[in-house]
Amino acid sequence: MIQRIAVLTSGGDAPGMNGAIRSVVRCAVSKGWTTFGVRNGYQGLIDGLFEPMGTREVGGILQRGGTVLGSARCEEFKTFEGREQAIRSLNRRGVDALVVIGGNGSQAGSFALSEMGFPVVGIASTIDNDLYGSDVTLGVDTALNIALEAIDRLKVTASSHQRAFIVEVMGRNCGYIALMSGLAGGAEAITLPEIDTDIEVLADTLRLAYEHGKSHAIIVAAEGAKYNAAALTEYFKTNRDRHGFSVRSTILGHVQRGGEPTAADRVLGSKFGLGAIEAIDRGEFGVLVGIQNNQITTTPFSEVIGKSKPLDEDLLRLARILD
Repeated sequence: MIQRIAVLTSGGDAPGMNGAIRSVVRCAVSKGWTTFGVRNGYQGLIDGLFEPMGTREVGGILQRGGTVLGSARCEEFKTFEGREQAIRSLNRRGVDALVVIGGNGSQAGSFALSEMGFPVVGIASTIDNDLYGSDVTLGVDTALNIALEAIDRLKVTASSHQRAFIVEVMGRNCGYIALMSGLAGGAEAITLPEIDTDIEVLADTLRLAYEHGKSHAIIVAAEGAKYNAAALTEYFKTNRDRHGFSVRSTILGHVQRGGEPTAADRVLGSKFGLGAIEAIDRGEFGVLVGIQNNQITTTPFSEVIGKSKPLDEDLLRLARILD
């Protein structure tokens, strides 16, 4: 019988994490359970940084960005001994189940704990949207809208000076944010980690736009693409005659993680929190809570870890047509 649970956030922070924490705590309270918040992710689990969290402790956090519990890298947790220490910390406080809010690396940790016999439920949270088992992950909508706002703002100054702007967005291994923000922002070109870019074709696209009298051009590049902002800037510096425009670059970086979560991420975090508590209540552990076909779902960690989520082929085809 469940009486006590713990919740932690791990890996990169994502807008909406606080909404998920709030939902986990309040849904647990509704069942009469005690909830502990674990500070600083898996490091806090090892160090025993637990604190009771009730309805009052999570009041006023829904609209806040980042994570009130904090997050930290923890090399020790990657070892068997580190995970044993984490389980001892949980057992010492009588915790019956753990909720982990995070992305690929965090859920790999969840899987490892689960394989050692501790009851764990994960919540899909990463702005990269590369976590298998959820059509969209927590934080994506906010990060996407931040990127789109930057693109729209840069278009204004680009038009004033007849410039092409390279806008680099986050995405080491997954180009979802680049693809979606490029589509929504009307970019002339998009570079992705998953797709090879013909740089000569890209340069011709810019030249054609310039010759047709366009006052600006936008290239959205994922940070993990072969032609990211640095590579594109270097190419255009040494091939000035290929494109016509004066080229500038802007790297958004961690700006995309910050700010208040959108309504969509606040609601999604709340839904995921409820989904995690309901999974625990029915004794379903070793699973990731996500959303698929607009329904809250659970997917076994064994089907999530080590898999990569491909980009939507229809969106890729649309991007090729519209750029």
